[in-house]
Amino acid sequence: MNSILQLKGQFEHKSNSNRIGPKNLPVGGSVEIQHLKNLKKQLQRILEFWQRETIIGGALISVHYYHVVAKSNRIEGLLAKESIKPNNSIKGSKFEGENPPKHVFTHYIGLEVIQESINRLAICIRMLENNYDKLISYKDIELLNTKKVEYNCNELAFTNFINVIVDAYYVEKFDVDSDTGDIQERSIVTIYQTNIRTKELLSKLGIDMIDAKMIDETTIRLDPGELKILSEKAPYLIAMKTHDLSQLTKETIEECENTVSLIPSPTNEPIVGVIDTLFYEDVYFKEWVDYTKMIDEDIPTDTSDCYHGTAVSSLIVDGSSINPDLDDGCGRFRVKHFGVATKGQFSSFTILKAIREIVTRNQNIKVWNLSLGSVMEIHRNFISPEAAELDKIQTEYDVIFIVSGTNKGDSQKKKLYIGAPADSLNSLVVNAVDFDDNPVSYHRVGPVLSFFHKPDISYYGGDGKQRIRVCTPFGEGFVSGTSFAAPWIARKMAYLIYNMGFSREVAKALIIDSAAGWNRKDDMTHAIGYGIVPRRIEKIIQSPDDEIRFIMTGSSDSYETYTYNIPVPTSMDKHPFFARATLCYFPNCSRDQGVDYTNTEMDIHFGRVAEDKAGKANIKSINSNKQGDEGINVLYEEYARKLYRKWDNIKHISDTINRSARPRKKYGGGLWGLSIKTKERLTTNRDRSTPFGVVITLKEMNGVNRIDDFIKLCMVRGWMVNRVDVDNRVDIYSKAEENITFDETSN
Repeated sequence: MNSILQLKGQFEHKSNSNRIGPKNLPVGGSVEIQHLKNLKKQLQRILEFWQRETIIGGALISVHYYHVVAKSNRIEGLLAKESIKPNNSIKGSKFEGENPPKHVFTHYIGLEVIQESINRLAICIRMLENNYDKLISYKDIELLNTKKVEYNCNELAFTNFINVIVDAYYVEKFDVDSDTGDIQERSIVTIYQTNIRTKELLSKLGIDMIDAKMIDETTIRLDPGELKILSEKAPYLIAMKTHDLSQLTKETIEECENTVSLIPSPTNEPIVGVIDTLFYEDVYFKEWVDYTKMIDEDIPTDTSDCYHGTAVSSLIVDGSSINPDLDDGCGRFRVKHFGVATKGQFSSFTILKAIREIVTRNQNIKVWNLSLGSVMEIHRNFISPEAAELDKIQTEYDVIFIVSGTNKGDSQKKKLYIGAPADSLNSLVVNAVDFDDNPVSYHRVGPVLSFFHKPDISYYGGDGKQRIRVCTPFGEGFVSGTSFAAPWIARKMAYLIYNMGFSREVAKALIIDSAAGWNRKDDMTHAIGYGIVPRRIEKIIQSPDDEIRFIMTGSSDSYETYTYNIPVPTSMDKHPFFARATLCYFPNCSRDQGVDYTNTEMDIHFGRVAEDKAGKANIKSINSNKQGDEGINVLYEEYARKLYRKWDNIKHISDTINRSARPRKKYGGGLWGLSIKTKERLTTNRDRSTPFGVVITLKEMNGVNRIDDFIKLCMVRGWMVNRVDVDNRVDIYSKAEENITFDETSN
């Protein structure tokens, strides 16, 4: 087996040099005057509505597009005025329709902006009536852009005229959308952000709001009576709502007679955080668990409330010993267990508050296992409050959550979507497979927001007669459920971060990459994610003799972070390698943006470096990705998301191993390149640089071990190459965690 390599060297950075050309409709596209008249009438009707409805000090307007639109095709000429940019006024987004889905964006603007849009449309209508026979086309705008036809309108600037026409091409209609849901119980509600503070706004409606009922400025908990008032008086304010009281997904637990197991006392083993139901403090591994009960003492509990949490912690502490067939080679872990729920219903709002408090007070813990999940399905158009809070915590703190993929009951035969918080994008979400590597009978599916791959990966969770052995309050138990697949991944993640010293970005990329492997096909059922993680940790941190696997890390401090300096070995002047790469990063997310949830996009290009006709170097990416390349590259948003996972925080690109494949042609000096191109959805100025981790694997087509050649070539090119020696890293961790007693005796 070959060791994984770490390449450390200089990444280059550069700003975006691509210049956007004159704006125009797609080739063959046109806009009719009647569509402009319809949009104008809609805005006039909306203006009249908000002149009567003055409670929010402005207007909420939903822009319905014909399809999913890229940021560059969102409106620019409408809902704009002088320095007011429409993209900055977006307060939410959603999908409507199915095949294909359509984007809907909700803006918060002043009434004067609506009037300005009405005026602009009126001018454009006159222009089409007088100059363009009631229809303007791509060719007409091209003539204006190239100045072959003079633009002769003094009422509206040329740029604004073109922007309004292009906006009209993509926009189907304007409307004021209102919530039509029928939740009649205590709920977590998110309202659209306006210029009026939430407490003041709700007070105007007759709802008294206290800080204890607020998750943030726009997300609040409302009782049924309060929700009824909001729904009747201002339904247009409701952006999202979901049940507060959730029922835990059920796991199968089969009790056996009490058995006695032996376990040594803990020393300096890494600590994994567990947030779960209560813990039973009289089990054989109790010395390994630091337990804190987080629920109110007035809530009645009994031993059965400890089943789930105790079983989960037993796997993290001693899973390999009590399940020899699943021995992962990771050893044992200490656990800091926080009991936040009982076996029955739980308040999502209460748990959200508890999780933030727990992580804030225990920042030394980097890996958290969360095997609690709701029986209710996720929503198509927004992330659950629980998942959003996990994502926010993971961007604020250097931590990662391992989350179970939730289960469906025995009586549920139809497809069931995963439940909160398994829709957390930054978390590593784990579904279960049986011991024959098939999705279990109780599995639930993604995707999240109609696009994001969830679950991320799968592991063994037991099914039928083959179950996972755990420790329960009454002794040995045999269980099945995604709750008992997740702890195995938490163990591996803890080993990679604590024992091996990897960043969470690299650790997550290694897990994803090991699950995906070669010849991965997209899981169209969204049942197992990128694949099944190998049982043994060695399969993750080592590679076969015919593979070269290396890690690169960096941060996106500008538009492009790149290197054209990776020397891949050659044979007979060709590169005899298959290649794959996995990129992971933890972006800021905005729940109030609805389906456009992730703020940051990192686009990966990896492949040979070639020169174009002008002698300029560029990367021939192994997946033929041309996003961001110079020149004209037309790629619609739907296809960019489907083909290149645009806006996803995990990117996995790979060759398919084919026996008839031939070595790649060598260009120039035989160098390969890696480029990470970063875009922001909301603003041009980010408040932080975003770290990333990339795992790259090269597989020799003829089975030859070329790792030594690769190391030598890298060193010649100025790279510092470290072999990841497992034993050495474990020794370093052990030494670093030793308690040192100083001799206080004086001479």
